[in-house]
This record gives sequence, C-alpha cells and structure tokens, in this order.
Amino acid sequence: MAIRIVKLGSPRHPDEGLRLGTVRRPPRGVPKGELARRDYYDAWLPELAPSAPLVKEALAATTPQAWAGFVRRYRAEMATPAASHLLDLLVALSRTTALSVGCYCDDEARCHRSILRELLAARGAVLCG
Repeated sequence: MAIRIVKLGSPRHPDEGLRLGTVRRPPRGVPKGELARRDYYDAWLPELAPSAPLVKEALAATTPQAWAGFVRRYRAEMATPAASHLLDLLVALSRTTALSVGCYCDDEARCHRSILRELLAARGAVLCG
C-alpha cells in the first residue's frame, strides 16, 4: 500500500485507491455527484491546499526565486498543527491503504503536490514512484 501523487482529472491507476483532492476549490462545472466518476477525487482535503493568497503567488511565480518564496510559505502553512495532523494521518494510512493525493496542475514540478510529496516522504510515508 502507498500514496500515489496524481493530477486530478487524469485516468486512475488500477491500484490507486481512494483519491484525495488537495485543492482550494472543486473543479468548475463538474457536479458534486460526478467528481469521482470523472476521476477528480473521492474526498476533498482543501486543508492541504495552499491558501488563496499562496495560490495566486504560485501562479505568478515566473522566476526560481519567486517559486522558492512560494515553497517556503507553503511549507510554513503545512507546519501548522491542523495540516501537520493531516499529513501524519496520510503517512499512517500509507502503510496500510492505497490512496492518492492530487491537484489540477499539469506540471508537478511547479505544483504544491511536489512539495506535498517531499513533506510526506520526510515523515516516512510509503510513496509510489
């Protein structure tokens, strides 16, 4: 069992398990009852998404320095007790349950899910790929 990091809306891997959306907002125009069927997510965890101001910052980050600033501030948000507890829960689940965590961004390297991957790995999560 392990955590797979995915792009929401992409086809599911056969062994993916429960898909968690770590996004600030649900996808536009997709009825709530169709989110899982359309491969977005089974459960929504906006607490692991960057805050609204940080989402704007990430989208505007065109230089390595600007991206590094976003990463630093997002890591600080994930260090809060509520986010930290959720990360610990995902780590524990990764040892017994197949699940995935995702966002809509095309490029994982310029997405908060790349940082989530690092945070989960640092806490000892079992990760796919």
